[in-house]
Amino acid sequence: MTSSPVSRRHPAAIFTLLLVALVAVGGIYAVIAPGGPAGAETRPYTATEVEAGQRLFKANCSTCHGQQAEGTSAGPSLVGVGAASVDFQVGTGRMPLAGPAVQAGRNEDVKFSEEQIRQMAAYVDSLGPGPDVPDASIASGINGDVARGGEIYRVNCAMCHNFAGSGGALTRGKYAPPLKNIEGKYIYEAMLTGPQSMPVFDDTNLDPEAKRDVIAYLHELDKNENPGGHSLGNLGPVADGFFLWLFAIPLMLGAAVWLARKAA
Repeated sequence: MTSSPVSRRHPAAIFTLLLVALVAVGGIYAVIAPGGPAGAETRPYTATEVEAGQRLFKANCSTCHGQQAEGTSAGPSLVGVGAASVDFQVGTGRMPLAGPAVQAGRNEDVKFSEEQIRQMAAYVDSLGPGPDVPDASIASGINGDVARGGEIYRVNCAMCHNFAGSGGALTRGKYAPPLKNIEGKYIYEAMLTGPQSMPVFDDTNLDPEAKRDVIAYLHELDKNENPGGHSLGNLGPVADGFFLWLFAIPLMLGAAVWLARKAA
């Protein structure tokens, strides 16, 4: 009696099958997976801008932040901070820092042009993915919901920046800067990157539309006038009380004394 021939698999068949399965699973995941932070290859920066930004960085920033932006004892690492952080810090004149300070304040004397700031942002962005400069269509605050923005602001921002955006004191010599007449792009970038003591409001806890609404609310505050008199900085009852004790009450006492002497 003869037995039927037994089919034999090639030794590499199982390996080939596993490889095909892995490639298929990887391809399917790449198609259906939600997109993460955009990498440098998706940014709107050219290789020329990155090279120019690297030269500017080494000439102006590397003393504190290191030759490769790895950070030193004088300045933090900039790897992964993104283009938005560079645009905010340099565009508002906070950087380069003139000297050691508790907090970098805004400086109207910006040291670099818009093109140079973009180039430095391109270089820092190439070091690692991070928040990009927001699109003007949403950072301008145009068409934002002012009422909703006011609610979000009062819940998340007013405790430091004051109910009217006048700023306020923090601990250890730091302060929350005033938000009067600030460009929407810089407000958006501040929320996105969390400079100094400010918390980060990324898209997971404050989506772009919410940020736009906050900007719209702050720009609406910029239009407010004070028909009742001087605002005294909108600093609240402390400033009002200081004014009364220092000016109003002495003035009324002086007037009372003058009138009493005149009548005598």
